[in-house]
Amino acid sequence: MTQACSRLRTFVETFGRNQTEDLIANLQTSVLQLDLAGLSVPITVNEGGKTGNCYICNPVTGYIDYAIDETRNFVAKPLLQNALIALIRAVSPLMKATELDRAVHVNNWLFSTNPAPQIDCQTAIELRDNLTTHYPSHTIVLRSLNTYADSATMEALQAEGFRLVPSRQIYLFDGRRSQKLSRDLKADQRLLGATPHTLVQNTDFRPRDYARCAELYRLLYLEKYSLLNPQYSEAFIAEMHQNGLIQLEGLRADDGCLVAFGGRFEYEDTLTQPLIGYDTRRPQKEGLYRLITALAQKHAQKNNLLFNMSAGAASFKRNRQAKSAIEFSAVYNQHLPLRQRLAQKIIFKILLVIGVPLLKRFAL
Repeated sequence: MTQACSRLRTFVETFGRNQTEDLIANLQTSVLQLDLAGLSVPITVNEGGKTGNCYICNPVTGYIDYAIDETRNFVAKPLLQNALIALIRAVSPLMKATELDRAVHVNNWLFSTNPAPQIDCQTAIELRDNLTTHYPSHTIVLRSLNTYADSATMEALQAEGFRLVPSRQIYLFDGRRSQKLSRDLKADQRLLGATPHTLVQNTDFRPRDYARCAELYRLLYLEKYSLLNPQYSEAFIAEMHQNGLIQLEGLRADDGCLVAFGGRFEYEDTLTQPLIGYDTRRPQKEGLYRLITALAQKHAQKNNLLFNMSAGAASFKRNRQAKSAIEFSAVYNQHLPLRQRLAQKIIFKILLVIGVPLLKRFAL
């Protein structure tokens, strides 16, 4: 068994022996393994009707509730903010009519960013035919495709009837390319060398650290940003780390307390850091977010990886040589009732015509 197959089986088995809510508090889903001739990936299956289910399995939450939170966080002008929120709420009834919450998500590792597999036309056909046969009332969704890394996969899926729906603007740092460090990256490396905190490598994390990681993630992603983000628990971090699904790296203060950490996930030649947290109560001059990001960028360069830095903090990431790209979901719905397809078609058109310019303008 290859390492990739072993990791996939471990991931699916982890959710088989645990209640999803015990690992991710705001998520209910079924995690299964899909095996095709050219593709083995985790899938999640949702029946819909669960208000507030996390956006990693529920596009309705992502496009309505989470979009409102993002607008509040990143659009500074009150009048414009209120106008955008009013627009989002106006399309909410139509979004619910799409029934996108009853969906099968392909390659869903239950992170906000799931690096995509390479899919050719034959695999796209097998994927489409298998899932529409087994899940005839579900929309088929593959998240986290971007124009920089996944153009061939996007073309193959489109050729077999999938529609590409924009979701957000992301930032990518290509550690596979030789490039001079920007001024900000050099400053981050100097800060890393000068920090009084002790670097904690992956193998140095202990069971007592998992609760602290969950707390640091909560301080940043849930309390500072949005409770709609995945609410990862101590148990989730422990399971993912102990089973080799994520790699941890962090910083420990003189008193032994963890003050910042990053949880990295690698898939083929792509690196993501879906888990990141730091003690937001500590002095900003410590630069904890900068340090954790610098460690990940350093890892990407050392190992020739494409670092998908996800969305948000646009200026920060651009100043560290990350390039922007629009992220899409590939959606297949041709097997669904006409009424549902029409609702989805209208929403997808709105997202393309209005959503993409807004994503680029406000780096959402």
